Amino acid sequence: MSVFQRILVAVDPSPARGSAVRLAGELAQLTNAEVRVVHVITSAVSVSAVVALEDDTEAKAVLEEALADLRERGIKAGGTLLRGLTTQVAEVISETAEEFGADLIVLSPHHRNAVEALFDPRVSDAVAHRTATAVLLAPADGPKA
Repeated sequence: MSVFQRILVAVDPSPARGSAVRLAGELAQLTNAEVRVVHVITSAVSVSAVVALEDDTEAKAVLEEALADLRERGIKAGGTLLRGLTTQVAEVISETAEEFGADLIVLSPHHRNAVEALFDPRVSDAVAHRTATAVLLAPADGPKA
C-alpha cells in the first residue's frame, strides 16, 4: 500500500491553482490515489451585509477545469463546491480533508508581504496549523532554474 491513497487539493480562482492540480495529479498517478478537489466560494462581512466575492458560475468553472485536468490523466477524481467567509476557508478545507479521509492536502501558496501576512495569514499556513494531515505546497508556475 502506498503512502497517499486519498489526496485533497484545494483550488481558488488564482492562476496558482494550476500548479496545485498538476502536483496532486502527478502524485495520484504515482500512488494510484483518489483525488478530491474542493473550492470554497468565499464571502466577506461588511458593516451591514455579507458580500459574495465570487459568483457561482465562476466557482463551478474553476472546479470543473481542475476535475477535467485530473480525469484526462485517468485519475479517479471528484469535486465539491463549499461556501464560507474569508476567515473560514482554512477551517472548511481542513474539515473537508478530515471527512474525505485525506492522507495529503495540496495547496498553492499565495505570496504576500510581511505586513499583509500579519493581518491576513495565508490559507496554507492556517490549514497546516489546523490539521493533522500532511500539507504540501505546490510551487508557483514559472521559469525553471
